[in-house]
This record gives sequence, structure tokens and C-alpha cells, in this order.
Amino acid sequence: MKLFPMICFCAALMILFSCDSIRTERQKPQRVQIVKEPAQLEPTVSRQMSDILDLALARQGKADDIRLNSSSNIASLYRGNRYTRIWGEDKQWRPVADSFFQMISNAEQYGLFPSDYHWKSLSVIFRKLQDSASKNDAALWARGELMLSDAYASFARHLRKGRLPKDSVSLNPDSLLTQAFYDDIFSRMAGGEQPRVILEAMEPDHPGYQAIRARLPAFLQGLDRTAYTYLEFPAKDSLAFVKQLQTRLFENKYISFNTRMPDSLELAAAVRAAQQQRGLKVDGKAGPMLVASLNNTGPEQFKRIAINLDRYKQLPDSMPTSFIWVNLPAFKMQVWDSGIVVLESKVIVGQPKTRTPVLNSQVTNFVTYPQWTVPYSIIFKEMLPRIRKNIGYLAKENLMVVDRNDSVIDPSTIDWDKLTRTNFPYQFKQRQGDDNSLGVMKFNFRNKYDVYIHDTNTRSMFSRSSRALSHGCVRVQEWDSLARYLIARDTANTPIDSVTTWLGRQEKHTVGLRKKVPVYLRYFTCEALENGGIRFFEDIYGDDKALRMRYFAQK
Repeated sequence: MKLFPMICFCAALMILFSCDSIRTERQKPQRVQIVKEPAQLEPTVSRQMSDILDLALARQGKADDIRLNSSSNIASLYRGNRYTRIWGEDKQWRPVADSFFQMISNAEQYGLFPSDYHWKSLSVIFRKLQDSASKNDAALWARGELMLSDAYASFARHLRKGRLPKDSVSLNPDSLLTQAFYDDIFSRMAGGEQPRVILEAMEPDHPGYQAIRARLPAFLQGLDRTAYTYLEFPAKDSLAFVKQLQTRLFENKYISFNTRMPDSLELAAAVRAAQQQRGLKVDGKAGPMLVASLNNTGPEQFKRIAINLDRYKQLPDSMPTSFIWVNLPAFKMQVWDSGIVVLESKVIVGQPKTRTPVLNSQVTNFVTYPQWTVPYSIIFKEMLPRIRKNIGYLAKENLMVVDRNDSVIDPSTIDWDKLTRTNFPYQFKQRQGDDNSLGVMKFNFRNKYDVYIHDTNTRSMFSRSSRALSHGCVRVQEWDSLARYLIARDTANTPIDSVTTWLGRQEKHTVGLRKKVPVYLRYFTCEALENGGIRFFEDIYGDDKALRMRYFAQK
């Protein structure tokens, strides 16, 4: 008696799965569907579009040979217009389709990649639909229609917000685009606006972005597109790296063979040849400088440009009237006022192991002849081991030890070997003066990293070309000009003469600012040159490399 209900249940399941299979098969989009009656073309294309979108929604964008990156957005759009074509009508494309396809073909001029917008597939479809027989293929029209719409939605999203993930310093509020955004850009096009006009209006208005975009056509025209082997460094597998390096050296004819592994002398000779030709230190060792030089190919430079253009899209639509801009890889600070750079200065930034963070804040005050309280991270990583070896290190660095009551302690009375991170009841403070690490002026802005902008007692370091040298703070060469700008902007506050007097007397004073000045510490590794061309900066913290590997490795 118990067996019969079980048989019925199993039979019901089989019928259910069978029906579902039949339904899926019936709705599966056809690759080719020739329509004989002209009147049946449009309704057949509509059914094909509906089937493709249903399948894409069920399979996270994948529908047979098509992957739609914006499937939910365009599905909502086409459901709303009853699957009426937007880009084509009868047996021809509308002018907007040809216009937008040209934009896809020239996507690199926007720092984008044509391959992200179905360029190869659309090229085939556009070519096929020039043939009279293919013009009756409803499946081909449906695929072309949906790929154009998907490309249009993706193109708009990438110009508006970029491809990089939103992080804690992203200031563009449109990090998540709603369906209303996509409905609007399609509606405006249907109303007669050209795709180029609609899309280009979404680009950042920042001068740095616009300047790079203006240089891109000339950059692309002279681009060597030779596909060289990209060297992954540092390497997890040393043997694999040697083979990869050999291939790369072979491509530039630094080594004459690639059919067998080189011995150490052959490889060193090839490395020396590459180093000599590229103006690097010739030591026969494949280190980071050589790898960076070999990886600095035309296509890789374009990827870096694409990454930097996307960084601009994380900024707000309009910047404040006045702000301080520090570009870490350029080792440069700029003060912007009403769209003009009114002050520029060299800066020193954090070493790779103590990198300067990317952040947004406001300068609230500055201090003359400040006193440096050493962060515990520096005490434990650098200073404590040296003190244990030689207690005279404290005097040499002009450091005094204070307890929790801010009383100065004789360092010779402390058993330094017993101190640990969990047992350290002291602070290190550096006496104010010209030999203080902060120099004679410090600019404060709130942040969780305990970093600030300041003068330095090692001003000779500004003469170096590579200035990633600090523990994380930003050392500024033109500290005096920055203070004068802040005071001039805050006219009702402390006069500059008072600051000059305090500096002359070597007195500590805090100058509060009623008009807070925004400060942006940013990471941009390329910029447009005034006389043409694009300059690249060293990827000092490896951020470009990480983003390249995550988002653009296969481009």
C-alpha cells in the first residue's frame, strides 16, 4: 500500500521535469531563423529577443553564444516597449546603430576596450546583414539588437563610473546606477539625441581627465601594438619565471634562442644586454627595474591610462573651489583655486612598506615649530631594536622619553629588553627646532592614519627624482607658500606677520582655519604634458599592477 503513493510521486516529478525541459527547449533561442513573409520579420525578431533575454536572466547573462553584461537592465527596457527594436527597423539599421558602432570601434579613444562591447560579434553581424539572404534572418537581427543595447548600457556605465571597485575614498555618488539611468539614456536616444552626445556628457569634467583624453588619439596613432609577453614579478615559481623572462628577452632579440632553457651565463648576458640598451644599471640580474622596463610596452601603457581615467571617475562631478591635491606617484602637490593651479610643490611620500594612504580630508590648522610624537608603529618596527643596541640612538635623533603623565624619563633608568608592545608605558617625543623631523611647520587634517603634511629637516631629499622615502606623512618643500595661501584665504584670522615673527623666535603656535581647505591624497600614475604627449610615473605602491591583473590582464 505504501509503494503506490511513492510511484505516483516519482511519476509526478518525472512529468514536472519533462515539462520544464520541453518549455526550456521550446524557448531556447534559435541560431538561424529565416523569415519568408516580410510581415513576420518584426514579430519573429521580438519573440527571439524575448527568448534570449529570458535565458540570459536565468543564466546570469549567458544565453547560448551571447553574454549580456547588463541583461536585467535591458530586459526591463524591452519588456516596457513590448520587445520593439531600438536600433533597427524592417531590414536595415537605423543611423544611430551605425553611429554607435563607430563609437565602439573607437572605444580606445575613451580609455575603453572595444572587446568589452561585443565588437567582434557585432562586426560579423553588421557584415552578414549586408547580404540580401541574411536580411531575412530574424535570429541575426535579434542578436545584433540586444548586443548593441547591452554595449550601449555598458559603455554608459563605464564612462559614468568606470570599472574600478568603489572604495572608501570614492566620491562619485553614482556608484550604483539605477534602472532609471538606463531608461533615460535610451529614451533620450529615441527622442533624437545622438549616442555620442549622450555618452560623452557622462565623462568627468576634471582638467586632468580631459587633458589625457585630448592626448589619446595621438598616443594611439603612434602606439606599437606588438603583443609582448608580460612578466609576472615577483614570481612564485622561479623556473617558470626564467622561461617567461627568456621568451620576453627573445622577443626583443636580447637572446637568440627560445627552444631550450638558457644556462646562467647565457641568461645573465641577455639581461645585461637589455639593461644596457634600456639605460639601467648593468648587473646581469633580472630585478624589478628591468621587469618594469620590459613590461612598459604600448598596450600596457594604454591599460595604465585606462586605469587612471577610471580613477578620475571616482571623484565628485565638480571639485571644490579651492583644494589641495597631492599626487603620490608624481611626488607633487598642487593648490587649486577657481580652476587654476596657484601653487605647486615637490613632496616626499611614504616608502612602499610605509605607504602614504589615499584619503580625503580638510586642513583644519597648522602649527609652527611642532613637536613630533613618534607613532608606536615606528617605535616598535624601527627604533626599539636600535635603542637596545645603543641607547645613544635617542640623543642622536633628538628624542626624549616621556611617561603617561608627560614627564621626561631618563632613558638609562629603563630596562629596554623587558619592554613589549603590550608593556610600553612611554612615548617618544622629538624636541622642536630645525632638526625636528617635522621641520618648522605642520599642517593637520583629520584622518585615521595619523598622517599630515609637514616641512622636514632633511630638505636635501627634494633633489631626488624618486621621493618615496617617508614613514607615511607628506613632506612638502613649499611649506611657507602653503601657509601664506591658507592665511590669505582666511583673511579674518592670524596675520602672516605674526607667523613670520613666531618662526623667527622659534615659537610653537597653532593657527586655526575657519575656512577649512579640502585635501585629497591621490594615486595617479600618468598625466598629460602641456606640450603634448602623456607622462607616466613609477607605480610606487604597485596599485596599477594589482588593478591590471584583476581587471585588464586579458585585454
